[in-house]
Amino acid sequence: MEQRTAVVTGASSGIGAATARRLAGEGYRVVLTARRGDRVTALADELTAAGHSARARVLDVTDQDAVREFAAELGVCHVLVNNAGGARGADPVASGDPDDWRAMYEVNVIGVLHMTQALLPALRASGDGTVVVVSSTAGQATYEGGGGYVAAKHGAHVLAETLRLEICGEPVRVIEIAPGMVRTEEFSVRRFGGDTAKAADVYRGVAEPLTAEDVADTIGWAVTRPAHVNVDLLVLRPRAQASNTKVHREL
Repeated sequence: MEQRTAVVTGASSGIGAATARRLAGEGYRVVLTARRGDRVTALADELTAAGHSARARVLDVTDQDAVREFAAELGVCHVLVNNAGGARGADPVASGDPDDWRAMYEVNVIGVLHMTQALLPALRASGDGTVVVVSSTAGQATYEGGGGYVAAKHGAHVLAETLRLEICGEPVRVIEIAPGMVRTEEFSVRRFGGDTAKAADVYRGVAEPLTAEDVADTIGWAVTRPAHVNVDLLVLRPRAQASNTKVHREL
């Protein structure tokens, strides 16, 4: 049987890297994309050394021309995991930096649009394609200080929902995975401009936030369901988190 190909964006760390490992373990030929070439190359080398099929490609999902070039070179694709994203700042709407909002929209929404548009022909041609959008519980409900990120993730959620309607009847599934509180090595640190104290405070007193591997396991499960089974939307949170604003902390 033909080995199935999965493309994972934002694969240099966190959920993206964990998802690449998970899908490689499922037998996929994984294509790892991210802006940091050294990181994705190291991961591809790690997976290859472990006996998996993997290759790396430096790619900025907000660069439409680069994405189109990547898609033309790729050829076959069965699964696209739109994971590249991120947050900037936690300022209120009244004082939020428009540049931060713009950057979040570009990567979380336009980046997903670029990748999905470019690879949809190959996904259709595969006869059994899957588009995964890694959104967030921020795409389901708002919280103070999260306006820009919430707006972007709502955009990603609506993109997935609309695409599912528009390609209904075609051999392509659209799956949205919406994680809540996930502790990774970079997400909150980047959000707060490198302030590790602020980043650590996000998880203060939370015994077991989700890990990147938890989310990757969920993505792997959803993608490997039988072709006729579509996981429209799967929200996952740690047990300690009941909503975006209700978190149990052991202080």
